[in-house]
Amino acid sequence: MPVLEGLWGPDLRMRDSSLGVCPDEAPGSPVWAPLRTPPVTCGGLSLALELPALIRQLRAAWRARRGGPRGPERSQPDPWVEAEEEEEVKQEGGAHLEADVRLNSGPAGLLLVERRGSYPLIDLHVLKTGVLQGELQSGTSRKMKHLQRSSQTSIPPGHLHLLDQDYQGQAAFMLSKVGSWNFDIFLFDRLTNGNSLVTLVIHLFTVSGLIHHFQLDVVKLHRFLSLLQEDYHSQNPYHNAVHAADVTQAMYCYLKEPKLAEHLGPLDVFLGLMAAAAHDVDHPGVNQPFLIKTRHHLASLYQNTSVLESHHWRSTVGMLRESGLLTHLPADVTQDVEQQLGSLILATDISRQNEFLLTFREHLDQQDLDLQLAEHRHFILQIALKCADVCNPCRIWKLSRQWSERVCEEFYRQGDLEKRFDLEISPLCDQQADSVSAVQIGFISYIVEPLFEEWQRFTEPSLLSRTMMDHLNHNKTCWSRIRSPSSTSDSEEDEDDDGIP
Repeated sequence: MPVLEGLWGPDLRMRDSSLGVCPDEAPGSPVWAPLRTPPVTCGGLSLALELPALIRQLRAAWRARRGGPRGPERSQPDPWVEAEEEEEVKQEGGAHLEADVRLNSGPAGLLLVERRGSYPLIDLHVLKTGVLQGELQSGTSRKMKHLQRSSQTSIPPGHLHLLDQDYQGQAAFMLSKVGSWNFDIFLFDRLTNGNSLVTLVIHLFTVSGLIHHFQLDVVKLHRFLSLLQEDYHSQNPYHNAVHAADVTQAMYCYLKEPKLAEHLGPLDVFLGLMAAAAHDVDHPGVNQPFLIKTRHHLASLYQNTSVLESHHWRSTVGMLRESGLLTHLPADVTQDVEQQLGSLILATDISRQNEFLLTFREHLDQQDLDLQLAEHRHFILQIALKCADVCNPCRIWKLSRQWSERVCEEFYRQGDLEKRFDLEISPLCDQQADSVSAVQIGFISYIVEPLFEEWQRFTEPSLLSRTMMDHLNHNKTCWSRIRSPSSTSDSEEDEDDDGIP
């Protein structure tokens, strides 16, 4: 299979000759004039997009070159640019919430948008315009009714001031039940107007006593979490900030398990919640093999090993330093926190599943886990994060099905991209061959069940573990019925809230 040498442009976006490629600006060109230093490089790879501060300077330089937001180069209004400026006006009161993007216009007059993170918006034009033109038919046969319903904003933007207090009250009531396994993160995200991750983590840090124990500056904490939430790609059906919030809520439930809670100190809880919140930050919506075969710069940077997880970790460290959240702590403590966060996030690499599962099973068989030891506590935190990351099939059917449809939609989008660029379609990414039910049955059988069976052994006796296994078995049965030609199909109406197809 030929490698697409020119698929990624110099600005780290995909090349598409039909859409136009932004010209590569040399360090001596006018765009670099306002900068004190040229772009940072490492082994010939530009690291500008890894440095948020530099991106903001680039953005200012670009605007200066164009003569301001409505400079001479913009003779006709552009709805994408206007939408960007409108968003900036909304966030003008809080600089820490500013979205660092870089705007360019290609030869075809199409606007290319780039996040402050290292990843491009993966062929956003294909995904946005293909549906309108009938070229792509992403999504399940059920038209993603759950996905559309859960992604809608609950309150019209112009009327937020009328309902803020009422909705905040409902969100606060949900937070009082945050330890419940039936916590509906989709509803909570709507009630918080898309700020579920920031709201949830601040609440959990508060009730867990972490803000007081570590003497955290609340303004810096909010700054860090805002950067974190912003760097999750909202256009991803699955790997977005709502997924991060869901994993964080699950991690909180696991940290409260009696078998574990009595041995955990504040640092353990801090690391567990922080790693859960940041474990997929700046995820591009495609998997590691896709980045490798398209020669993305991060695949080279991390030598094709745990590429995504390494980037999630490094991005988190960068935001911790940018926000200054831990600057009041001794340098050795900060360094230890950063390294332990890396170890936890790297454990979510699905390619290392068997490695962790076999070690966990061996410990349980030999009954040699001693949670008084920091090394063993850290290992259990890794296992807990892995469980939280793949716990969707253990939720109630109403929530589990939404997550299943979302992750398959993201797979199918990658498959559409691979078709477009004549690449071999990755496993589980062919919408015509891989149904949602088939993907989920395989995922449950080979990934989720083995892991949660061992987790149940570790936490016994645990009501939560029994509940999760009951949901898991029930959901697997539901998917089996849907997969069967003689039963309910994906295109029929939603099942009732009891989860019986």
